[in-house]
Amino acid sequence: MKALATFFTLIVAVIHVGILVLEMFFWDHPVGRKVFNMTEQVSADSAVLAANQGLYNGFLAAGLLWGVFAKKRDVVIFFLICVIVAGIFGAVTAKPSIIITQGSPAIIALFLTWLSAKK
Repeated sequence: MKALATFFTLIVAVIHVGILVLEMFFWDHPVGRKVFNMTEQVSADSAVLAANQGLYNGFLAAGLLWGVFAKKRDVVIFFLICVIVAGIFGAVTAKPSIIITQGSPAIIALFLTWLSAKK
């Protein structure tokens, strides 16, 4: 069970590294505009804000990786909860599907992490 929890946590971290790359480096680029369904004007006007968001997603990924590789379950749990809260907030304020793309993998990872500690 611990291996499965770690696997899902790493998936969440990879998702957030991917979001970092999209928001920091490809926001104002045809790829970013396609992924986020934006016009050139919207992507140009919001690129600095998106880069800031991307940095925060990178911090979430870094925290998850730190927790996994340092074998610090409490750190993993904290950052998974942060991802879930961010997913809920994003779903409510930006796009409902964010809870699926960001929140669901983190919920699964958190549940498996919780289960892996049960004896």
